Amino acid sequence: MTTVIIGAGVTGLSVALRLLDSGIVPVIISRVFPTPFETVDSLGEINYASQWAGAHNAYHEPPTTPSTARDHAFAVRTYHFMDATAKAYPEAGITFMKGLEYHEEGVPGYESLTVETAAELGYEDFRLLARDELPAGVLAGFEYRTWSLNPMVYCSFLLRRLALGGCRFVKRDLRSAEEVFSMKDLGQTCVVANPAPLTYTRQYADGRWSFIIPRNFHGGTIIGGTKEPNDWSDTPSLATRERILRDAAETYPEMLGKDGKFHVLRDIVGRRPTRKGGMRLEREVIEGAGTVIHAYGLGGRGYEMSWGVAEAVFELMGKGGPRL
Repeated sequence: MTTVIIGAGVTGLSVALRLLDSGIVPVIISRVFPTPFETVDSLGEINYASQWAGAHNAYHEPPTTPSTARDHAFAVRTYHFMDATAKAYPEAGITFMKGLEYHEEGVPGYESLTVETAAELGYEDFRLLARDELPAGVLAGFEYRTWSLNPMVYCSFLLRRLALGGCRFVKRDLRSAEEVFSMKDLGQTCVVANPAPLTYTRQYADGRWSFIIPRNFHGGTIIGGTKEPNDWSDTPSLATRERILRDAAETYPEMLGKDGKFHVLRDIVGRRPTRKGGMRLEREVIEGAGTVIHAYGLGGRGYEMSWGVAEAVFELMGKGGPRL
């Protein structure tokens, strides 16, 4: 029996590696495969979400529902996988660093955390920030150990491991299910040459976000960004770029060059596969076709939950349960 994976983004590649580790050699079918960021066609590959991701691990509020508990567990699994991979394969494109979270409105779930309860949730080197450590306008913040990665260095690393393991790759267009086309969530960021030693995320009182994500291995730094549901345009906005750079300069001025500026390399418009109701992760038996494991719709959390999802897909294949 042949195992086929549709899609060569971070989820598909991670699932393929998990299967390969267990002795299953899959075939990957995709219209696009990892391409060096410096030469990629922005419009031609705009739907290849893994190309345009930050990508980093930013912990979310402590889980309060079964679905958020599942997602958090996937993120923790992925954290440990990234830690082990970075140590075993320095060339994989993963860097561990300090993460900072800033909130202009208080977040009770965070404020009640202690070092002990944070450790139980998987946070390492967690520390609530004192008031005098917060930027102007920020009411709550904390720091923790986390990772960021250079997406195409990492995805190319996965692809090479799969090739060495005997996986086959088929470059082909496939018609997607109608549901996939309804997952419209736009994000705009930009890549700058300015280096950053850490990653941070700031949530403003008006709902907008600011973040920086280092893409080490000579990939610059991502400055973001926007989260725009029900929008699938493909043209970057200069006004949006100016706003996100201004927010980043306000929050982390240490990143500016000697001339007091960001040096923009490229604007990024990416389409996040955000699915209403959360990701689809379930097993389906289709008469005459076989068994299908659905694993998609992670939105902007594809990298940070990738290995957890890969483990879950493997579990669904083995035990035959309908969903996780």
